[in-house]
Amino acid sequence: MAVVELTKENFEEVITSNATVIVDYWAPWCGPCRGFAPVFEKVAEANPDVVFAKVNTDDEQEIAAHFQIRSIPTLMVFREQIIVFSQPGALPQGAFEQVVEKAKTLDMDDVRRQIAAQEAKQPQSPPPAA
Repeated sequence: MAVVELTKENFEEVITSNATVIVDYWAPWCGPCRGFAPVFEKVAEANPDVVFAKVNTDDEQEIAAHFQIRSIPTLMVFREQIIVFSQPGALPQGAFEQVVEKAKTLDMDDVRRQIAAQEAKQPQSPPPAA
């Protein structure tokens, strides 16, 4: 499958209609981004069961701001609409392949339990003063 370009128009649809989406946040002027692009495409070709997508942070500043992208390239893995991995920096091919494999084999019921447990530990905000 070809790498998908994400925009504010198609971002939500791509994330919600696919089980696993791996997003590369990049910009055309970014040397490390350009160096990582062939690795991203090669791993994408080897994993047709996963959607690989790119967000040009120059063109899609709203998306970059929403996800607080401060450094590029940044990789983000969505599994069933949950961010299960987010890391700035270009990865070597072997490390990237490991991230993809781990994301594909995650027990998402366990991930949801962990999220629920974390949220239960969060202190509740007091009601606003009258």
